[in-house]
Amino acid sequence: MLPQGGEDRAFVQDLVYTVVRRFRPLRSVLGGLLKTWPKGELEALVLVGAAQILYMPDVPDFAAVNETVAAAKASGRDKRLDRVVNGVLRNLIRRREEFEAKLAAAPLAERESYPNALVKRWTARYGAENAETLAKWHNTPAETWLAYPGGRFEKLERGRKVTEVEGFDDGAFLVQDPATAGAIELLDVKPGLSVLDFCAAPGGKTVQIAWRLGGGCLVAQEVNPRRLRRLQKNLERLKLTWVETTQSLSQLTSDLRVSASPRDSIPPFFDRVLVDAPCSNTGVLRRRPDARWRWDADHLKQLIGLQAQILADAATRVAPGGLLVYSTCSNEPEENGEQIAAFLASHPEFSEVARRESVPFESGHDGAFACAMERCKVPS
Repeated sequence: MLPQGGEDRAFVQDLVYTVVRRFRPLRSVLGGLLKTWPKGELEALVLVGAAQILYMPDVPDFAAVNETVAAAKASGRDKRLDRVVNGVLRNLIRRREEFEAKLAAAPLAERESYPNALVKRWTARYGAENAETLAKWHNTPAETWLAYPGGRFEKLERGRKVTEVEGFDDGAFLVQDPATAGAIELLDVKPGLSVLDFCAAPGGKTVQIAWRLGGGCLVAQEVNPRRLRRLQKNLERLKLTWVETTQSLSQLTSDLRVSASPRDSIPPFFDRVLVDAPCSNTGVLRRRPDARWRWDADHLKQLIGLQAQILADAATRVAPGGLLVYSTCSNEPEENGEQIAAFLASHPEFSEVARRESVPFESGHDGAFACAMERCKVPS
C-alpha cells in the first residue's frame, strides 16, 4: 500500500525520480512484455508499477501491482486499462530473474540508464571502473544538506522535513550541498567589499555571500523573471532583504536614481563578481535526474557558447584588482577548464588564481567546478 499522511509526498517524489532515472532499462524490460509501446496513461502506469517492482525493494510486489491497478481503475477512461496493467506487472514478476539477468549483462549505459555518449565520455576521462561508480552514484537518492553561516554544513536525517528543523522560520540556514562551498571560498568575500552575483537564482550562493559580507553592497542579478521571484522569496525567508535584486543591472541603476532607495547608486565595477553559469548539470544528476535525457553534443555546444558570453559580460563589471569567480555544477571539461582557458586567452587582463573541482566518486558530494581569476590593477 502507499504510505499514508505526510509520507505520501516523499514516496511519490521517490517514485517519480526512480522512473526518470531508470527510464532506459524500464523501457527495455517493458518492451519485452508489450507488443507496442503504449502512450498516455498506460505508459505512465506500467512505468511506475515496474519501477516499484525492479528498483524499490521496500515496496512489496503485491502492493506495487494492487496500487497501480487501483490507479488504472480510478482513471475511468478505459475499462480494459486495469486488466492490461495487471497482466503486464504480474508477467514482469514471473519473469523478473530473466529480465534482471539481461540487464546485468547489458552495457553500462543501458544497465544504469544514461545516454551512450555521456557514459562513453566518462569512461574515456575516468576509466571504466570510475565511470561505473559515477553512474551508480548518480542513481542513488541525494542527501539533504543544510548550510549555516560560517561555512558549516549539516546533513539532514532522512525522512525529516526541512521545515521542521529549528531555525527554519528564522532563516537560520538554507538547503545546499557542501560542493557549492568551493566557489564561495574562492570568491574571498570580506566585509566592506562590493559584490555582484551575476546569475543569482535560486539564491544559495547569494545567501552565503551575504552571510560573509554582513551588509553593504551586494547585487543579485537574475534575468529570468520566474527565477528572480524565487530568489527574492528565498532572501526574504532568510532575512536578507538588504540585498539588491534585479533582472537587469542597468535597469537597477536607473531605478535607484529616481527612487527613495537608501543606496543612490550602484558601482560600475565590483570587487567580487560571481558567475554561477547555466550548465549541463552533469555533476548533480542525483538531484536533477531528467538532465541526463537532455544531454547531447548539440545542447553542450549551445551551453558553451552561452557560458562564454555570460563570462565575457560579467568580466566588464570586475574592478581592477578584483576577482571574477566562474562556477558550474558540471564535470564536463568543455564547460570548465576549457572554458577558462578560452576566456583567459581572449582576456589577458585576467589571470587565474585558483580552482576547485568536486568529482562525486572522490568527494562524496555533488559534482562542481570553480575558478577564481584576478583582474590586473591599473598601472600607477
